[in-house]
Amino acid sequence: MNEEAVALDTQPSYNNYGKYEVSRELGIPEYLQETYWWAYLHPTAVNLFERQWLVNLILWGNFSRLRDAALNEIGPTFEGRNLQVACVYGDFSQRAASRLSKESRLDIVDVAPVQLENVKKKVKSFANVFLHHDDSSDLSFEDDAFDNVVVFFLLHEQPEAVREQTVREALRVVRPGGKVVFVDYHRPKRFNPFRYVMIPILHLLEPFALGLWRREISEWIPEKDRPQSIHKETFFGSLYQKVVLVK
Repeated sequence: MNEEAVALDTQPSYNNYGKYEVSRELGIPEYLQETYWWAYLHPTAVNLFERQWLVNLILWGNFSRLRDAALNEIGPTFEGRNLQVACVYGDFSQRAASRLSKESRLDIVDVAPVQLENVKKKVKSFANVFLHHDDSSDLSFEDDAFDNVVVFFLLHEQPEAVREQTVREALRVVRPGGKVVFVDYHRPKRFNPFRYVMIPILHLLEPFALGLWRREISEWIPEKDRPQSIHKETFFGSLYQKVVLVK
């Protein structure tokens, strides 16, 4: 499959990072540059972290379980138009793309061009995957544009104000009756030993993540935007959570 597969079905823009849609000029958010340059922005970091065994280790052996929990919520076959908000290290995007029906599509957005370049290599064989340089907290898509939206381990990387906007935007762009699936960190049970291991790790490396220990994802939904239903499931002694919103 040639590179044309990983493009938009409208005329894309070109820049130094390769071929994907650039709907507007976006800078890297300040919090991302200051806090996560070492994990997501530096090319060496991308080469380091793009290893399946490593992302699985970071999640204490739970990557596949959490990946499948998110994807299974959408279904064994993805129909319609589906949105992945932010790129993911590991095989999340490939597994999502492999579930697409012939008539469906997967759109992937990220604010970091280096991440789009990385995911482009991973999904280049799928003709119905399209990449967008866009901001999760201010998406350029129209209201009700997608049948399903999945946000996999993004919220913990964002300051609270940005996190709230990301939740709001995910709900805005999904159609009525569609699903928004969040998978991320959660406050562990008191007797889970990883609770005490993770506190210093998160303080040092993921300074925004403890916000997900203090508040429910549903608390970042404005009252006027409340979905039809909210369902939460926790994993690994409640260290991780899956929250499903049906608009």
